[in-house]
Amino acid sequence: MIEVDRIRKSFGRTLAVDDVSFKVDDGEIYGLLGPNGSGKSTTLKIITGMLYSMRGRVVIDNVDVEMEPNRAKQIIGYVPESTDLYDSLTPVDLFNMIGSIRGIPSSRLQSRARYFIDAFKIDRYLNQYIGTLSFGNKQKVSIISALLHDPSVIIMDEAMNGLDPKMARILREILFEYKNRGKSIVFSTHVLPLAEMICDRLGLINEGRIIAEGTIDELKEKSRQSNIEDVFLELTESKDEVYSVVEALKNNG
Repeated sequence: MIEVDRIRKSFGRTLAVDDVSFKVDDGEIYGLLGPNGSGKSTTLKIITGMLYSMRGRVVIDNVDVEMEPNRAKQIIGYVPESTDLYDSLTPVDLFNMIGSIRGIPSSRLQSRARYFIDAFKIDRYLNQYIGTLSFGNKQKVSIISALLHDPSVIIMDEAMNGLDPKMARILREILFEYKNRGKSIVFSTHVLPLAEMICDRLGLINEGRIIAEGTIDELKEKSRQSNIEDVFLELTESKDEVYSVVEALKNNG
């Protein structure tokens, strides 16, 4: 379970996250959606302990992230928005290093790594330097790195970026399997149909605040819209802006 309680974060005079609260139950995929610069990534970094909030708290599986950061990191798997990996290592080197840091028994590490290597079809790249890999293959390595230790809490920030449709489907099925095993998952994406397909509930964040939360049907009812894209535009007050851009294009065509 993930409990986010009134977290707040500023960067200079910019208030990035403002009194954000939500809860993710065991066996639930929670989608965090919002425009660029809305506070999604900052919120996820606070949940993982990469950033500290100015107030509020995050508790995952009864562990306070700020009070016990090392213990929290042991049960979190995190895929960041940018694939900041060790370019001078090979995927094999990286997986072994992660296994050593996390204390994963060798036989367990090898079996889990082999499962994901086969699933994401990266066998041929295992001994190439990560810095030479394509963006999509770096993303696969990042995903595998986050899941090797079988975390109970999974945080994914735009994890589908760079994946082709087949690999995206494989990741989706893996997330469903983790959900069925009772893991708590936060999934941030800009691809609204994907969020609708994957997530049990959604939290819409705009200008650092959660402005709406609920199932897809609940959000459609609240916004009186029939599809998730219109729900998003209506609740983030972006719909009129989109239409004005289209009208301007027509008038200048």
